[in-house]
Amino acid sequence: MSMLDVKDLHVSYGAIKAVQGISFHLDKGEIVALIGSNGAGKSTVLRTISGLERAKSGSIEFEGRELTKMKPHKIVELGIAHVPEGRRVFAGLTVIENLKMGANLITSQTQIKDGLEHVFEIFPRLKEREKQKAGTLSGGEQQMLALGRALMTNGKLLMLDEPSMGLAPIIVEDIFRIIRTINQTGTSILLIEQNAFLALKTASRAYVLETGKISMQGDAKDLLVDERVKTAYLGA
Repeated sequence: MSMLDVKDLHVSYGAIKAVQGISFHLDKGEIVALIGSNGAGKSTVLRTISGLERAKSGSIEFEGRELTKMKPHKIVELGIAHVPEGRRVFAGLTVIENLKMGANLITSQTQIKDGLEHVFEIFPRLKEREKQKAGTLSGGEQQMLALGRALMTNGKLLMLDEPSMGLAPIIVEDIFRIIRTINQTGTSILLIEQNAFLALKTASRAYVLETGKISMQGDAKDLLVDERVKTAYLGA
């Protein structure tokens, strides 16, 4: 059984059909990418999985539990953490306060302490800036903080929405190296990324979304050399 199973998902905003009957799955330990141009419905898919949008029809199962009628905080409790587009850190709070916000469902102080140690091991720069206000961090550091805050939930599945957005290329490389490290420590990842080349280099499998429908799917390495993908998304 897949860790995450999305079947025939439809999501609408009024008369606009944002997602039109898509099906995909993610197995434990995988990095799966959803690629496609702006407005293809990628962010809507993530927001629906995490309960921020309601599905019109279809099903979303996580480890055998149906999510479509579940409240967002219950979905987090099951082990799904969502890093939204644009980072959304709490600018007025310090780095450590932001990280602890990610652990607000965890009651064990030992677990919170262990979580912080784990985050600081992956992101030593956050340790250096732990007492700094999040609003004073660079874009790359804020992205690290958003990732670290999601890791503090101690989730099994991390959903990343455009982690490279607005970052310098050298910082993007750093962020994606960290994403691979997080995956190697046992966290499954569902990745949405505008930079299709980077997404396909990072993921094991990928799905191409076009106007709310899946147009292609397969192993990421195969899609990387597919002429249609190269023409549409890789600037070939």
